[in-house]
Amino acid sequence: QVQLVESGGGLVQAGGSLRLSCAASFSMYEMGWFRQAPGKEREFVATINWSGSNTNYADSVKGRFTISRDNAKKTVYLQMNSLKPEDTAVYYCAAKSMISGDFASWGQGTQVTVSS
Repeated sequence: QVQLVESGGGLVQAGGSLRLSCAASFSMYEMGWFRQAPGKEREFVATINWSGSNTNYADSVKGRFTISRDNAKKTVYLQMNSLKPEDTAVYYCAAKSMISGDFASWGQGTQVTVSS
């Protein structure tokens, strides 16, 4: 099973930027970012396919967040701009299983806090 380690979270003021990184033990076909705010369900943020040619975003982050990947480094990134207090959450990196088609592997999460 692939191991995923996120980094790059922190405290930022509204309107600021952060870049999250997810280092994988080996490259996976499709990768994604999800987030979970206190008292809420985990929600989809963005996904990217192997080549990076296909990306998908939640409506709430379109135009502000960008997902990308560097397969040589086995790393997926989430560039977050124009951050809002409602973006505050624990952000998780996930890898999709080619067997089940589900996001079966998850990192430990990294906290992002946006102050108003």
